[in-house]
Formats: sequence, structure tokens, C-alpha cells
Amino acid sequence: MTDIAANLGHIAPLGLYERNRARPFLGRTTCSHGRLVAGEWTEVQLVYEVGGSGLADGAAIKLAIKFYSDWALFQTSDPRAANYVSAEYQAGDLVPGQSPATVQALKVRFDQKGHERPFQKSVIIDVIDGYLNPGDRIIVRLGDRRQGGPGTRVQTFVEKSFRFRVFIDPLGSQKYAAVPGDCTLDVVPGPPHALRLVTPRLIVPGPVPVLIRAEDQWGNTVEHENVSGSLRLTAPDGTVAAHPITLSAKGWAVLRRDDLALSQAGEWRVDADAPGLSPAFAFVSIDEQAPRVLYADLHVHSNDTVGTNDTFYNLSYGRDVAGLDVLGYTANDFNVTETAWKEAVALIDRFNQPGRFVCYPGTEWCGNSAAGGDHNVVFLRDAPPRFPHDARGNPVRSFEWNESTRGALRPGAWPLDDLYAAYADDPEGHLLIPHVGGRRCNLDWHHPELERLVEISSAWGQFHWVYADALKRGYRLGASASSDEHQGRCGGGNPATSVFGSRGGLTGVLSDGVDRAQVGRALRARRTFATTGERSIALLRLGDQWMGEVVTAGAGTLDYRLLGDHGWESLQLYDGDRLLWERDLHREAGLSDQHVRLRLGGARIKDRYRGAYWNGALTVTGASIRHIQSFGFDHPEQSCWRDGATSVALRTVTHGDTDAIELTLSNLADAQLRVDLGIGTYVKVGDPLNPPVNPHASEAVLAVSGADLLAAGRVSSVLSGTELEVSLERITAAALPREVAGRIDLADLGLEKGREHPLFLTARQRDQSRVWTSALFVSGS
Repeated sequence: MTDIAANLGHIAPLGLYERNRARPFLGRTTCSHGRLVAGEWTEVQLVYEVGGSGLADGAAIKLAIKFYSDWALFQTSDPRAANYVSAEYQAGDLVPGQSPATVQALKVRFDQKGHERPFQKSVIIDVIDGYLNPGDRIIVRLGDRRQGGPGTRVQTFVEKSFRFRVFIDPLGSQKYAAVPGDCTLDVVPGPPHALRLVTPRLIVPGPVPVLIRAEDQWGNTVEHENVSGSLRLTAPDGTVAAHPITLSAKGWAVLRRDDLALSQAGEWRVDADAPGLSPAFAFVSIDEQAPRVLYADLHVHSNDTVGTNDTFYNLSYGRDVAGLDVLGYTANDFNVTETAWKEAVALIDRFNQPGRFVCYPGTEWCGNSAAGGDHNVVFLRDAPPRFPHDARGNPVRSFEWNESTRGALRPGAWPLDDLYAAYADDPEGHLLIPHVGGRRCNLDWHHPELERLVEISSAWGQFHWVYADALKRGYRLGASASSDEHQGRCGGGNPATSVFGSRGGLTGVLSDGVDRAQVGRALRARRTFATTGERSIALLRLGDQWMGEVVTAGAGTLDYRLLGDHGWESLQLYDGDRLLWERDLHREAGLSDQHVRLRLGGARIKDRYRGAYWNGALTVTGASIRHIQSFGFDHPEQSCWRDGATSVALRTVTHGDTDAIELTLSNLADAQLRVDLGIGTYVKVGDPLNPPVNPHASEAVLAVSGADLLAAGRVSSVLSGTELEVSLERITAAALPREVAGRIDLADLGLEKGREHPLFLTARQRDQSRVWTSALFVSGS
């Protein structure tokens, strides 16, 4: 039936005008959940109701999440497999005289770069052969379980107000508009799984701060839980003191103790345990001559740009959960609004507390690698930072593009030369740190006064090569590491399962005091070392001159000292990119005839999506495998397991870091060992169930007899890539030392006269954690 509108003089379905006018023009979206547990497996349903515009034949819908989320990649090829995503059409009610929609099908695909930053990861639904009416519905099932699939694995890190955003192209014109009213939910921690301890590794006698927190299986600090247990302090002489502990039941499950005085010189052991949780341990060395070591994370994002949770949350986490001494907030310069920047700077000033917690404002200059690449700018002074304009009123952003610019991209300080010019008149008030992230730094550019450190480890991976390259070029740069945290877990936190796949780093700073001025001077003086997130210690000096200094010396000895928690296995001294000297602590302790290790690591490429995705097995014949243990595996989705009597299978990813599997064999002499690994890449486009192989090195094959391995000690295969390598090696059955110190005579190094030698030490622990000292820049007299 149709209705002849008496006043308007035309024919239209009865009541449709009023109903469509009452609908949101672009539609609305609802979600089945308001709360999810980080890392859980589930099915999430989102329902898009078509708005007053309707959807044309050839229209499309995008369901998008932010690119930093490590929610498992969706797939559309196998409805019985994990992370299957589907879309189902449901017709709405019709009014008298209204024709039904003619849509024949919906086609679903997933594209990691399917929309604009930050909402890039997109499920795209194409309308096929017909149109949709206002009020029709599309049900999207993430992790559709109807055909037997296990569901989808949720993002593994905590986020308040995680957002699904829907965009529609109602006309099929490839012009998308955001549907008002994002679907938001909270991703919350899972149940307590393990305790974590944060203590200084080296300190003078007196009160020692001890921070204890409870984490879920993905490394999130749990909230609103009742966790009680005990803290035990074992002195160097074996005396034990026990203390009951109860973590906060409000907010984060954390306890900080500042009243534990350790006076006896030597190494103390600290243990924390609670019923049902994995215990934690740490070591503290008490030394009257210990330098003051602060731990800094100078590269932390909040949701002002592309981080997780707000700035207050991230600063609080760094101070109260990670137990940092120094934190640097970093806003992507092109993306932060002036309002958000001003509010962040004011908040940072309130958090900055001389004597306890140093907090710096900063930006990330986000130029493409062809224009200089990513550089952090740390504003060291108490004065208002020069951003978004320099002292002369010139823009200092790389460019400006955010939601408030309505799609316009405004050029700024570009290329890197313009950024140097903005701050060159006050180098003491600024610190520029080139780093390897999404847009890796290009070392064709360098400003010796502004750039005093380079970031060589972060959640993006480990980058020994960038430090070696910088020093080879003659740049006087020190070592630093930061989290580059996008997941709200700064301070060397746990990695995500996506492109931020490594533990975040930390910078050790030898500072005379705890305030912006003194820490800033230490950073600019390069009195630093870098760790892969641990509270390890790495010290290097020549006489009275510390790492980072420029030294003229014809003779003398390098003194080094390393302290860790899991035992040092190797030390290497480099002159820029040239290996000069090394110690193998496994060999020094005595190699075992039964203990061997498979170690793999490195990255595919130097740029973004650098991860090498390893999948395969180590097969041992002629001997039985009595025990296996993995080291360096970063989260539950990286694992190894027994696969029959003769094989150990593995699945892991390295981003410049290394992973290892130790095996105890019944008899190495008669064994045959063979490694067969495929190497895949990150799925940017295509089916996640069929990831592309690494085009430069698609596999790693390594075979050796036990007799040959006994003789050689180690066999390896260096692959095409960035420090990409697989090795089989004998190891010791003895405990490795947690403290290593020694002296290296300059005369034994054969240093060429007439030039400067940047000498730095790097070392690795059994758990595959790593440290780098800043270089000593030594010239012969």
C-alpha cells in the first residue's frame, strides 16, 4: 500500500519518512560486551543498524580498531579455525508500501592497513548485488564459534575504553564517514599469575626500595585483588629475615617498601612469594663505593597520540608500578593537539618530584626515514618546552595531521635539518635521541651537540647494529634503551604479541642527583648503559674516566663490572662495529658433554614489521632427550614442546632479540642433531592462516653430529637478514656468575694510533637479556 501525502502531493511508503528521519543518518552500532579479560578467548558480536542514509549497492562498512592493538589477526578462510570473522545480514521491518532490500551477499575481508591511523586494523564488509534499507542490520561475529572454532583471542594488555569504531561508505564512493558513538569496553587484567620484584641491583648501604606487584599471565598488573605472602631477605652471610606482605587491594596490586635497611656488604637475595602464584626473586649488591644508578624510560606514549590509556595513567604506572626513577613522556609530534600537549606538560610538571621521581616532557619527531627518521626530543629544562613552535615562531612538528585537521596534512619542520635548527641555540636544554621504530632513524643525519644518545633496544626490538653503525661513522653517541611503550606498561614491561614484540628497554643513568638538571647533565654526558628491560648493571671506565667520556690515553686498563640476576654467559668488547675481545662464560665454567642449546635470533629487515616468525623443530636421534627448557620466549604464544620421542617443536618470533632452548641429552657423542625451521613474516595483507614466507631467507636448516659438536663447541648458520642467525652450541651445566668484573689492558687490544676508538661492552645473560655500555672514546697520546 502507498500513502498519498495530502499536503505534499507525492506518493511514499506510509510512515517511512518519519521513521527514517528519527534514525541516526549514519546508523548506530552496539556490542555484546562491555568488559573483556586481557588475552581471553571468546566471541564478540557487534551489530550495525543501517541509518537513515541506507546503503547503496557497492557500499562498504569498516569495523576498525587501533593499529597498536595486538588482538589476534582475524581471518575469513576457515570457519572452524581460530579468529574467524563473519558478517550476517538481517532485514528490518518494512512499513506499508516499502520494498525489501535487494542485497544478495556480504563479502568480508580483513586488512591491517584498511583505514587511517590510528584506526587502521579493519574488518571490511562489502555490500554485494543490491542495497540495504534503513533499519536493516549486519551482525559481525569476531571469533564466530558456530562452526566449531575456538573464538578469538582478545588484546593481551589492559585498556580503559577500548574502542571499536565503525566507518561507512554509504554510496560506494570510497569516501568513509565515522558512525557516531564508538562501541567501548574495558579490557581488564586476568587473575593473579605471578609476582614481580623491582629492586636496585647495586646500591650503597642503607634503606633499599623494594617494589612488589602481582601480574596476570600476560604481564598486566592485576587490580582489586587480595594478595598476601612473604618477603625474605637473605644476607651475604646466609642470615634470613622474613616479612609478611599484603599488596594493595585497591587499584593496582602493588606494595612498595622503603624501610628495609641493608648494611652488610655483598650480595643479598630477595624473594617474594604468595600462595598459588609463581614466586619472584632479585639480587641486591651492597657496596660502599657504588655509583648512584637511576633507571629511566624516556620514550612513553599515552592516548594523547597512539598510546594506551591516558597520560595520568601512564605517568602513575611508571612511578608506582614500574618503580622508575626517570620517565619521559613522548607525544607523536604530528598527532598531538595543542590542548592535549598543554594539559600533558602541566601534568608532567606536577608529577616531577625532585629527590624521588624525575619526569620530562618530550615529543617524537616522526619524519620518514628518507627525511631523517624517528627522533625523540626530550625537553630537559624546567622552562616551558618549545613546542609546537620554536623561539622564532617556526613550527617544530614534522607535520600536522590529526582528527582536528579534518584530513588536511600540514607540513612542518621537514627534513631533520629543520628540527636541528629549532633547538641548536640551546643544546644543553634539549636531548635528541634517534631510534629504530616504525620509521627507523637515518644515520646520514647527525647533530653532535643535540644528539648524545641513540636508542638501541625497545619494544620494537634490539638494535646492536644501529649503535655499531653510528660509532663506525665517528658519531660520539652513548647507549640508551626505552620502552617506546604503546600498551600502557612502561618501564621495561612485557611485550605484546604484535609488532611491539620485545620487552621494553631501560636506560641506566649514573647521576649525582635526582632532579631534571642533574639527570639531564648525566644523559648529555653519555654516562649511561642500556638494558633490555632488566635492572642489570653495566659499568665501564678507564681510570677515573667513565663510559661516555672522550679520553686521551696511550696506556691503561679498562675496568668493567656487570651485575645481573640470571648469570652472564658472554661478554664482548667492540671498537665501533669491530669485535676486539670476548669472554665465553660457558666455556670458562666447563662445557658439558650432555647439555646443548638451540639459539635463534635477529630480524628479517631493519624497518617496520621486522619480526622473523620461526616455526619448526629440532630433531635428535641416537640419544634420548631428558629435559628441555626455554629462555627468551616473551609471552604465552611463543613456546616449545616435546613432539614425540626425538623432536622438540617450537613457534616463536624474534625482532632482533634471541630465543633459546636448552636440552639435556643422554649421550651427545652418538647423537645426530638437525634443525628445520621455516621463517615467515608479519601478515600485513592477506590470510593470517597462510602467512607469507620471508623472501630473503625462507628456512633455516642446520645439521651436525654430536661428535662434531663436541669438537667444535658451536655450529651456526648466518642467514640473509639483520643479525639473523641460528646456532647449535654446547653449554655448561654449572651455574653462571651473576657478577662479572675484570680489567682489559689497552696495550693488548692492538688499537690503531692516530684515530679515536669508541670502545663499548655488550653482554648477555642466560635468560637472553642483554646490556650495552656507552662507549669510551679513546685516542692514543
